[in-house]
Amino acid sequence: MEFKVNMAEEVTKILLSAQSVDGSVRKHAEESLKQFQEQNLPGFLVSLSGELVNDEKPVDSRKLAGLILKNTLDAKEQHRKNELAQRWLSLDVTVKNKIKGCLLQTLSSPVPDARSTSSQVIAKIAGIELPLNLWPELISSLLSNINQPKPHVKQATLETLGYICEEVSPEVVDQDQVNQILTAVVQGMNASEGNTDVRLAATRALYNALGFAQVNFTNDMERDYIMRVVCEATQSPELRIRLAAFECLVAISSIYYEKIASYMQDIFEVTAKAVREDEEPVALQAVEFWSSICDEEIDILDEYGGDFSADSGAPCFYFIKQALPALVPMLLETLLKQEEDQDQDEGAWNIAMAGCTCLGLVARTVGDDIVPLVMPFIEENITKPDWRKREAATYAFGSILEGPSPDKLMPIVDVALNFMLTALLTDPNNHVKDTTAWTLGRIFEFLHGSAMEMRIITQENCQQILTVLLQSMKDVPNVAEKACGALYFLAQGFEDVGYSSSPLSPFFQDIIQALLDVTHREDAGESRLRTAAYEALNEVVRCSTDETVPIVMQLVPVIMAELNQTLESQKLSSEERGKQNELQGLLCGCLQVIIQKMGAAEPTKYVFMQFADQIMDLFLRILASWNATVHEEAMLAIGALAYATGSDFVKYMQGFYPYLERVFKIMRSIRALEDKILPFCDGIMTQLLKDLSSNQLHRSVKPPIFSCFGDIALAIGENFEKYLIFTMPMLLSTAELVAQVAVADDEIMEYTNQLRNGILEAYSGIFQGFKNSPKTQLLLPYAPHILHFLDSLYKEKNMDDVVMKTAIGLLGDLADTLGTGQQCWSSDNSRTLYMYGFICKTIGIVFTFQHRMNNTAGNVIAEEDYVDDLQLDIECDQTVQFIISLHMIFKEGFLS
Repeated sequence: MEFKVNMAEEVTKILLSAQSVDGSVRKHAEESLKQFQEQNLPGFLVSLSGELVNDEKPVDSRKLAGLILKNTLDAKEQHRKNELAQRWLSLDVTVKNKIKGCLLQTLSSPVPDARSTSSQVIAKIAGIELPLNLWPELISSLLSNINQPKPHVKQATLETLGYICEEVSPEVVDQDQVNQILTAVVQGMNASEGNTDVRLAATRALYNALGFAQVNFTNDMERDYIMRVVCEATQSPELRIRLAAFECLVAISSIYYEKIASYMQDIFEVTAKAVREDEEPVALQAVEFWSSICDEEIDILDEYGGDFSADSGAPCFYFIKQALPALVPMLLETLLKQEEDQDQDEGAWNIAMAGCTCLGLVARTVGDDIVPLVMPFIEENITKPDWRKREAATYAFGSILEGPSPDKLMPIVDVALNFMLTALLTDPNNHVKDTTAWTLGRIFEFLHGSAMEMRIITQENCQQILTVLLQSMKDVPNVAEKACGALYFLAQGFEDVGYSSSPLSPFFQDIIQALLDVTHREDAGESRLRTAAYEALNEVVRCSTDETVPIVMQLVPVIMAELNQTLESQKLSSEERGKQNELQGLLCGCLQVIIQKMGAAEPTKYVFMQFADQIMDLFLRILASWNATVHEEAMLAIGALAYATGSDFVKYMQGFYPYLERVFKIMRSIRALEDKILPFCDGIMTQLLKDLSSNQLHRSVKPPIFSCFGDIALAIGENFEKYLIFTMPMLLSTAELVAQVAVADDEIMEYTNQLRNGILEAYSGIFQGFKNSPKTQLLLPYAPHILHFLDSLYKEKNMDDVVMKTAIGLLGDLADTLGTGQQCWSSDNSRTLYMYGFICKTIGIVFTFQHRMNNTAGNVIAEEDYVDDLQLDIECDQTVQFIISLHMIFKEGFLS
């Protein structure tokens, strides 16, 4: 379809067609919008903003225009987000100003959807421009709207300010403007504000602006005013305002814990009133406030161990301990507000669950002090005819099992255990049985194990416990799932006991069979039952002893047969395929545990090896599918098999390597996660370094591991500092080895170049990750060694094009990261000569490239056309990379 000049005039029609129920009409409209955007981005964006601002246009077309406009500025993936930001910044100033003018004007529209959409788009642009000191008049322009008489303009402005605070960092906005924003927001929240929408927008805006109020919360008068207004808003007749106000209180409890001591009495009163009297969404947030306080105090107590000094920097105010006599009764009341079907709904969250969670956090915060406050409630209600009271009492007991000392709890548990086992079998209500099984699991988790001086599980009561649990695994799915969970923790408690004979051993065969029976139940897909059964089965295998090894060995062909059966299934629906993938993952996980257990000792490993070929064949068939979750489980199981088989695993490498290579390519995508990957990096780096140090690792795996170092450094930036002492020596030593390698044949040469490229990519990622960081000086000691490595590559006749491209890129990264004046460049004249040599080797490409570009100016020629004509040894993208590197080098003045 050719675009005509009047396309912008037809945008309304296209936007409406893009929402048509007719698929063909919708598809045609979407293609038209895409083509408009690709051929004339400025015109496209201006047309969208014009649609959004025009009150005569249909609401639906205006909303979609705003949504598309927002999506041209933002994305979930960080690399795409950066691309869109750069694209916006590259637009002509006139175009951007026209769009921004339309957006600001839309805030005055009488149409709520248009105003709200415009607020979000303005915030997205602010997120791009304000950090770069662009659009400096935005905040003052918005604040001028606050005094306008029209309430809807004030509401839209406050909403916009809230979104902006959500998008930008506090340091981007100067303190004077922060003060003005907070003044406008808090005034909008005031009870004297007659318009509900304005007050709601202001309350929601404060939630996003709290991070900007650090200075204001240090001022007693300003803090008092903010807290008074927030507490008043919790009493608003409008539910949405009350909810937003409590959300603000929750955020304040976390951000400004150390500033709220003088307000705690008032806060308790408003939260208690909300919990007891308000609608559930508000009550949930009121309980969440106390859960948040618990989280803060648990963190402080864990970090400082209760040993506080005047200058500790993070004192604990013991708010929970002080509130305990009033707080615990309030939370116990919530336990009586159960919903009939809450046990069947996996996503259920209600006031009873919130109260139980908070009670558990309180127990972790105050320890033994909670027990005497909860026990009377339990004793009073545990035998009541009303199932709600019995279930609430059991729920309360289970909640306080983590936190108090074993000495405090053991006498109570010793008495309660028989009662609870009986209740699990005989109580007529499934809710009570569900909670009872959960509580038994908590008893086994926190009060059973080799570390406990007193033992609640003995040879005498073990049979009774197992009989009850195995019988309960035949109950309805939610009860059976909790029984499996209890069995899991029961078995876990025996894992490190070190007995040659465990109390579970006489019942081992029955336990295994009962769990397998659960996995075959027709309703095993409900309430996570199948998953819980396999988790329990895995834990039972882990705690198996020498005398139960034959039973575990009998389990191997059973699990293999079931995994093979899933691979034989044909023509499954998408729902059936999903269930099959889940089952395959569970079976792979089970085999992994068996392999680890049997491979841990020579006698059992020898017997187990008879199954190794068949198991590996099953895993390779799993990898031939395309389900990522199943692949993860299969890879973990293969890792266990490789560890167990040792050097014998090499016979599987020919079939396994293509999948291993694919995994490393996937691993390299972690850079897109950026700092979100940080919590997992210790585990990832430990495993990668361990693999590199292993003599049994196939050599082909090492280059992609080096590349992964670079990807991780790119993702987490200066946080890679703690890994430098491990990775850099390994990279330097390997670089020295590949610089000295004697090329015997093509295969060795290919592998050597793969190693070189992996090392270069690691260096490049590390230097890029530290760019603009104050910690770049940490890299200085390594720069001369890296230059020496690059020098050796320059002299190398057998360096391939990929290595040359990466080496040129690393030159630019070195220059860009270390900056002007770093001694590693100028202290040794040979380094400068080296760089000149590298430049001379490729400089002809630049001139030829430039000549060709001049001759083809104005023509649209595919890149491959002129690359073929040039007949260069290095491809065009290497030339571009070289030009970028050369620019960095000259920009920093290294060759002046």
